[in-house]
Amino acid sequence: MCGIAGAYWRSVPRELRGRMAAALRAIRHRGPDDEGFDVYELGTGVLALGHTRLSILDLSSAGHQPMYSKDQRFSIAFNGEIYNYRELRNELRSIGRIFSSNSDTEVLLASWQEWGASCLPKLEGMFAFAIFDRLEGAITCVRDAFGIKPFFYCFDEGAFLFASEIPAVLALLGRRGELNWQRAYDYLVHGDYDSGPQTFLQGVFHLEPGHILQLKLEGPFCNEPQLWWSPTIKENPRIDFADAADRVRAQFLHNIRLHLRSDVPLGAALSGGVDSSAVACAMRHIEPDMPISTFSYIAGSSSLSEESWVDQVNASIGASPHKVIVSSEELLADLEDMIKLQGEPFGSTSIYAQYRVFKLAKDSGVTVVLDGQGADEMLAGYNGYPGQRIRSLLEQGRAAEAFSFLEEWARWPGRSRIEGVKRAVAEHVQGPIYHALRHLNGMRDIPAWINAGPLEEREVLGRYPRRRSLDEAAGRRVVAELAVSLTHRGLPALLRHEDRNSMRFSVESRVPFLTTRFVDLVLSLPESYLISPRGETKSVFRAAMRGIVPDAILNRRDKIGFATPERDWMLGMANTIRPWLLDELGLPFLRQTEIVKEFDSIVEGKRPFSWQVWRWVNFIHWCKLFL
Repeated sequence: MCGIAGAYWRSVPRELRGRMAAALRAIRHRGPDDEGFDVYELGTGVLALGHTRLSILDLSSAGHQPMYSKDQRFSIAFNGEIYNYRELRNELRSIGRIFSSNSDTEVLLASWQEWGASCLPKLEGMFAFAIFDRLEGAITCVRDAFGIKPFFYCFDEGAFLFASEIPAVLALLGRRGELNWQRAYDYLVHGDYDSGPQTFLQGVFHLEPGHILQLKLEGPFCNEPQLWWSPTIKENPRIDFADAADRVRAQFLHNIRLHLRSDVPLGAALSGGVDSSAVACAMRHIEPDMPISTFSYIAGSSSLSEESWVDQVNASIGASPHKVIVSSEELLADLEDMIKLQGEPFGSTSIYAQYRVFKLAKDSGVTVVLDGQGADEMLAGYNGYPGQRIRSLLEQGRAAEAFSFLEEWARWPGRSRIEGVKRAVAEHVQGPIYHALRHLNGMRDIPAWINAGPLEEREVLGRYPRRRSLDEAAGRRVVAELAVSLTHRGLPALLRHEDRNSMRFSVESRVPFLTTRFVDLVLSLPESYLISPRGETKSVFRAAMRGIVPDAILNRRDKIGFATPERDWMLGMANTIRPWLLDELGLPFLRQTEIVKEFDSIVEGKRPFSWQVWRWVNFIHWCKLFL
């Protein structure tokens, strides 16, 4: 796991080497074991490629980057892991490629040299890389299918700049950024972020998951990112449930086996839910004698604590448990560091629980941690997507089954019939009606603390951003929603949190659910295999894990995850928070005095508490740090 940074300048800045050095300093936590950058003098300008290394595979200097192909045509700066590098290396050797290291970077470079972009579907791993082709005078930037590893870029006055994190991009720019008002509005009012190419800084973009950007370095920069992978939702109607469970089990164990490849100590993040428990138990199933360390956040509130479930899993697999309990005082002490490392505003204080889990792993001497991220988005977790499932059944002419599903779904903890009806109705309305229903539900597009005039002048869209839909989704509404959640709105934000939190402590976080083969398999299954007629989420996966994961875990009907006592934390810090909210930002669309009025009403119990408080705090702190 590493960090990358680079730039192509047509007009070469005097402080080029200083900017590159500053960019690498900004991401040194991503790769504290080694670093380097090279500068290439070209006829039309200068290209720089830089890298910071966290040594995981082949700890020797043979893994140093930028790395060059044997013929010196290609050079690469690569962040990530290619888990099937051994199999690819054997395939490449069989056609004449020669290797001088045990590094997955060398395998990736040889794969590109042999197959070009056609190698991408062959890769099982997480990656973001830039590869320079001297012969073609071109640079190609690639991000993995799910965006597990980050890639930011921008164009600036004849320059192309890129890096693993926004502070490194700003170092290459040589100046501070300008706020993207649309992203600020979407986040503050609707809690939407990391759902597209735009970042919170104007002109700085995410290379979206599953995309590739190829640039010729001479002439205008006119290329747009192209999609190299996206999930498909076509159903395989010939597979029965038992066969599906067998295939899911086999593919998941294959994923775990590859994700265990490491030359440094590894462990597992364990919440006690189905997903993280499956990862830890599968590790034990594959490696009966391997020492396993688990790392868990334990909520202080008994209603949120999953400690008893964590203890059951640890006892079942003979793991060495490590636990952390955090307080509002600790959150306050780490707040600036967490906001700075995340690079952009984020959703809730649950991110702090994860931050502390990775710190715990680092303090325990573990460098690689496996995690259950992505399972909810591919297996219909969370609340089981009732609106989409009911819509699918109605589109198939199965009204009686839709009604029965609603009744069964509503019997589970934290659900209700009226909530299911609301979600089903929301699935069938669009445009003004949809926004009117949101307003009736207390969700305002222009709250009192937003000044709409300046937003309208800049043509900021003042509506809730609807999810993308797939044309072939009729009768497959659940899997269509999962496909969107995996690559656009939902999972990308969670993966961003995880990447920044883990890399803050130079820990590599691996997410074995997220391989294209596994996703393609799961999304081809009948929807009733994912969310059963009884309302059971992840139904086929629970069946697949019988005999590996304790039945008590697989039979759980609740979902908590990294839930923090956010209300208690925020209200307990009210006297500290209030002056922050008055810290004037000078943004004409933000009425900070109205924010304080609403905050006071929440503290006094006149308004219900919501995640809005955190968004105010996070955004104002972020602006002070980055703008």
